Amino acid sequence: MFGTKNSGAAKNAIDTLIGINTKIEGDVTFCGGLRIDGEVRGNIRCEEGQQGTLVISEKATVEGEVRVGHVVVNGTIIGPVSASESLELLSAAHVTGDVEYQQIEIQQGAVIEGRLVHLPGAKNVELKLASNSGLAD
Repeated sequence: MFGTKNSGAAKNAIDTLIGINTKIEGDVTFCGGLRIDGEVRGNIRCEEGQQGTLVISEKATVEGEVRVGHVVVNGTIIGPVSASESLELLSAAHVTGDVEYQQIEIQQGAVIEGRLVHLPGAKNVELKLASNSGLAD
C-alpha cells in the first residue's frame, strides 16, 4: 500500500506517513521511508549518514528544500531537490526549483521549473525518459 515501484535504487520500506489532512510547518528529519500525502512547509532531510526514501504523493505539497537519497515525486515541490542516489518523477510531478540527482527517471507529463544538475561520483548514470516520444533509449 505504501511501497514504491522499486527501480533498483529505493530499498527502504515506507514506515512513516504524513496523512492527506495533515499540515506541518517546520523541518522534518527522518530515517527509513517517509510518504507525504499532506502538506509540509519546511525542509525535509534524512538523518545524517542515512539515505532514506521519500515519496510525495499526487495530492501532496512540499514547500522547502528536499535532501534525501531516494526521492519519488508525484505531487508538488516548491524548492530545491537533492537526491543523492535516485530521483523518480512520475507523471503528475511538478518541481519548482533546481534538481540535483545521480540517477533520474522522468515520466511524460512531469514538470521541472529549474536546472537539472548531475551530482558527481555516479559510476553508472542512467537517464530514462519514460515516454513514447522515441527519445527514450
